[in-house]
Amino acid sequence: MVVEPQSLQSLSAEELRELTSRLMTQLRHQSALLDKLTHENALLKRMKFAAQSERFNPEQKSLLEDEIEADLAAVATEIDALQEAQAPAKLEEKKVPKRAPLPANLPRREIRHEPDSTTCACGCQMKRVGEDVAEKLDYVPGVFTVERHIRGKWACAKCETIHQVPVDPHIIDKGIPTTGLLAQVLVTKYADHLPLYRQEAIFGRAGLAIPRSTLAQWVGSCGVQLQPLVDAMRHELLQHRVLHADETPVSMLKPGNGKTHRAYLWAYATGAFENTKVVVYDFCESRSGEHARRFLGDWRGSLTCDDFSGYKALIASGVTEVGCLAHARRKFFDLHAANQSQIAEFALQQFGRVYEIEREVKELSANQRQVIRQQQAKPLLDALHQWMLLQRQKVPEGSASAKALDYSLRRWEALTRFVHDGQLPVDNNWIENQIRPIAIGRNNWLFAGSLRAGQRAAAVMSLIQSARMNGHDPYAYLRDVMASLPMQRASQIGELLPHRWQPMS
Repeated sequence: MVVEPQSLQSLSAEELRELTSRLMTQLRHQSALLDKLTHENALLKRMKFAAQSERFNPEQKSLLEDEIEADLAAVATEIDALQEAQAPAKLEEKKVPKRAPLPANLPRREIRHEPDSTTCACGCQMKRVGEDVAEKLDYVPGVFTVERHIRGKWACAKCETIHQVPVDPHIIDKGIPTTGLLAQVLVTKYADHLPLYRQEAIFGRAGLAIPRSTLAQWVGSCGVQLQPLVDAMRHELLQHRVLHADETPVSMLKPGNGKTHRAYLWAYATGAFENTKVVVYDFCESRSGEHARRFLGDWRGSLTCDDFSGYKALIASGVTEVGCLAHARRKFFDLHAANQSQIAEFALQQFGRVYEIEREVKELSANQRQVIRQQQAKPLLDALHQWMLLQRQKVPEGSASAKALDYSLRRWEALTRFVHDGQLPVDNNWIENQIRPIAIGRNNWLFAGSLRAGQRAAAVMSLIQSARMNGHDPYAYLRDVMASLPMQRASQIGELLPHRWQPMS
């Protein structure tokens, strides 16, 4: 909050007291946050330098060190932003560490930045008196190049002033990587699931082995800078009436004892029939339903989900439950695979007929879909329900057949809710498809190095998967967005979301 001194004179005593109270509250909040981040920073440094004593195999150790470096960079970025907000005037005093020059053998491409006009405002012709050169490292698969940004200095003898094209802000302030190289690191880590130590080796074969500690610092800084995009995506997601939800386990490391415990990556997506395609992942330490309630907040729409108990409190608070017919069908499929049950065979035939109708109405409007469902799917499902009730009376308690029948009968209203609303999906396969890349990636991750690392991965993967859902190349999307983000107004950040972004020509 910035208050102009002139405006204070027009405030009454009561307004001044209220303003003082607000400023003190804001200051206490920022001080508490700064203390929290400083404590986390100290803890991460202790973990980093104590890592040699932990009993991990070499591959696990390298993964942990990568995450600690990334977490350190993320915390440092947040602390810098907080200190900038509290004391912007002191930023100029901050010393920039010197870095080694980029290798001279790498091919270079000059990009010149000169004023549109070399005529001074006073009318005199300016003379070129020098230039500033900044080199940035770029990468396309297999080849490193160097961008030489040359900014000429132009002086007016009469005005005794120097004119120069200003430096554009960068996703990593004064960093050497281009957004193309940063996008390559993020996509390779979070879409192709290659850890940073493997990327270090790949870059080494291309002529420059970037230390994994440096790569990790870039990842951590980018994660912080991209978070506002993910926050905007979550806000957009919650504007929709129909959502999907699912969750999948991910191991998370406890560095204190070198063991892992089961954390969860929750996934939320817009409805399968929505034009806006968005998925947001939320990394949490457990499978507690409290995480879903916290994420959805005051949202009260139709949620397509499985029979997991964690969603029950949401349903009780006013969220409309939409069941997954694929889960109900799966119970009978497993039953049939186990003992060729005739009950399961008949149920599978009826489910198959419903899915045939769904394939026919998939591309229709919601109103047309609802009409056809009422005419064709509803009679089928009503007859199937009556048949299930009769069969349930014939099978013994506790049998596999009873369990398959009970799953559908207990949730029948939720399972058939799609018949009465053309915008509702028949199952939760849409979100399961969006969470599948996470399940594939688990084979390479081993574990998430920390809660912060898991949350960072969830944020970047939300952007990558949403870009895929909208038909974009994740690399091209991240490269362009990271180039635009530092100059984008906070009120217009929604223009950079995957479902609105258009590739630059």
